[in-house]
Amino acid sequence: MSVNGVTGVSDAYSAYAAQSKSTETKAEVSKETSATSAAESTGVVYEPSEEAKTASTKKYKPDTNLVAKMKADAEARTAQLQSLVEKMLTKQGQTYGTANDIWSILSSGNFTVDPATKAQAQADIAEDGYWGVSQTSQRILDFATALTGGDPDKIEEMRSAFQKGYKQAEKTWGGELPEISKKTYDAVMAGFDQMAKDAGLTT
Repeated sequence: MSVNGVTGVSDAYSAYAAQSKSTETKAEVSKETSATSAAESTGVVYEPSEEAKTASTKKYKPDTNLVAKMKADAEARTAQLQSLVEKMLTKQGQTYGTANDIWSILSSGNFTVDPATKAQAQADIAEDGYWGVSQTSQRILDFATALTGGDPDKIEEMRSAFQKGYKQAEKTWGGELPEISKKTYDAVMAGFDQMAKDAGLTT
C-alpha cells in the first residue's frame, strides 16, 4: 500500500469527522434555540426554594412534655390553695360536701381570715405572685401555645376554649368572678390578640 493511499484515507476520515462535528454543533444550537424559544413563550417558571417549601408545609405539633409539666404544676398549686382554704374554713366550723362548695362559701364572703392565711393569699395574688394577673394569664397563653404547637390557625379555637372555661368558672363560683379574675381575663384576651397580630391574622 502506498503512502498516498494511507494519506487519502486519513484525509477522507478527517473530512468526515469535521462534517459530523459540524452537524452535531448545529443540532446543539438548534436545541438551545428551541429551549430559549419555549422559555420565552411560556415565561419564567417559579420553583420555590427548599426554605419556602419547608415554611409552607410546616407541621405544628403539641408540646406534650410541656403540657404535662404545666398541668402537673397547676394541679399541685390548685391543691395547695384548696388545702389552705379547707383548713381556714374547718377552723371556723364551716362544712362542705364537694370542692365546689368551697368556692361557693368563699364567694358568699361569710367567713373570716386569720392573719397567716391572709398573708399567704395576698402573696399569691400579688402582681408577681403565682395567682397574680401577670403569671396566670401568661400560663394560660403558654398552655394554649403548647397544646397547638404554636399553630396560628388554632388561636381562635384556643380563645373560644378559654372563654368557655371562664364561663364555667363563673358558674362554679355562683356569679361574677372577683376583680382579679376579670383582669386576668382581659390580659389573656389581649394576649390572644397579640398572638393573632404577630401571625398576621385579623381578629
